[in-house]
Amino acid sequence: MSVYHAGSRAVQDLVGVRDRADHVGRSLGPDIKTVAAAFLELQPLLVVGAADPATGLVWASPVTGTPGFVRATGPRQMSVTGGPPPGDPLAAALATPGTALGTIALDPRTRRRMRLNGRLRPTARGFAVGAEQVFANCPKYIQRRETFERVPDRAPGTRRPLARLGAEQTGLVAAADTFFLATVHSDGADVSHRGGAPGFVRVLSPGELAWPDYPGNAMFRSLGNLHADPRAGLLFLDWTTGTTLQLTGSARTGFGAGGERTVRFTVTRAVHTPAALPLRWSAPEYSPANPDNPR
Repeated sequence: MSVYHAGSRAVQDLVGVRDRADHVGRSLGPDIKTVAAAFLELQPLLVVGAADPATGLVWASPVTGTPGFVRATGPRQMSVTGGPPPGDPLAAALATPGTALGTIALDPRTRRRMRLNGRLRPTARGFAVGAEQVFANCPKYIQRRETFERVPDRAPGTRRPLARLGAEQTGLVAAADTFFLATVHSDGADVSHRGGAPGFVRVLSPGELAWPDYPGNAMFRSLGNLHADPRAGLLFLDWTTGTTLQLTGSARTGFGAGGERTVRFTVTRAVHTPAALPLRWSAPEYSPANPDNPR
């Protein structure tokens, strides 16, 4: 049985990488291996993605804690202590048994990332995810940040719901070298990482963004999901101040004659939270894979 659904297959065939995708897809499975379990326990940040059960809108949200707050508690189970703050767009989803949840743990210190997708079960201390797909990705487009510190006296600012992006939000997007993309399909959810030189995400208008889809592992899980279901959630974060910008809306992919791909995202709603995260990371060393790195 294929690990890919029809949406991913359609994009793989369009780009001509089905054989490569089949080879890479052998790494997908439900087991959390020893090296993956050890990786999880070192992380201070987990990004989760799902559809809100009431509205159907897809969001990506950050969850932080002292390393060890995310850990494998079985060969096919990940447990998380805590969750996003009350009022987060995914608070209801994370309290709903059976929610299809995508997660990604990204470590800028080592340029490693791990994705685990499955079904959620609320627990007394947070939530657990029964793993259905666990896999790592290559270090491409991850900016190295050598250290982080917790800022204990940092207090989150007022959460601001928005219908469109203003100057402050546009500036945050324009300066971003990283964001996270949540997508869904009929059987699950997924969160992926997107990285590039600052400016790789363009604000076309207060309600529309665009970014290039750089060559990756040929799975086309995110673009495949969008091919089947255009709903998407984006998370931008300021790695110094902890400010977050969460966007939900729809995305579509344009395919150029030369093989280049551009994703356009239309904003439905946004949430801007100053100083939302208690983490402060060191300055980035840009990935050598990024096109047009600053000189």
